Amino acid sequence: MSLLKKQGSNIIILSIIAALLLSQLPLPTSIAPFQPEWVILVLIYWAMALPERVGIGIAWFVGLLVDVLRDTLLGQYALAFALTVFIVLRLYQRIRNFPIRQQILSIFILMIIHSALVVWIKALAGTPVSLSMVITPAVLSALFWPLIYFILRSVRRTYHVS
Repeated sequence: MSLLKKQGSNIIILSIIAALLLSQLPLPTSIAPFQPEWVILVLIYWAMALPERVGIGIAWFVGLLVDVLRDTLLGQYALAFALTVFIVLRLYQRIRNFPIRQQILSIFILMIIHSALVVWIKALAGTPVSLSMVITPAVLSALFWPLIYFILRSVRRTYHVS
């Protein structure tokens, strides 16, 4: 693998670590359900921007880390992240050429799929679930997409991540 192809690996790793840390911020129980899914948003960005570098394997590994950090059923987030990134990899050429408003809608749909899968797995494991567990993270994550998109795009361009 050429040196140019590997350029910026540390930036990708640091952005995923930052998202993991953001997702672990202790929040009051009244607003904890309103936290966006930072980790999958970062994975979606990198899968769209650099599909040859961030793929299903990385999504699976990061999902396992989230499973361990959140003390959930092992593989729950790994499966959801891998499926979401798989869909992104199939559609990235379309999504990244959309204007930001259409990207927000696309991210909302991806997040509905992601959240529905996580909630479905929780329901299979016997955890009580509600519709708001699907809708709320999807809406908030879609609303935060422009922030993630513009920050990571700026970082990618500044540090020449390729």
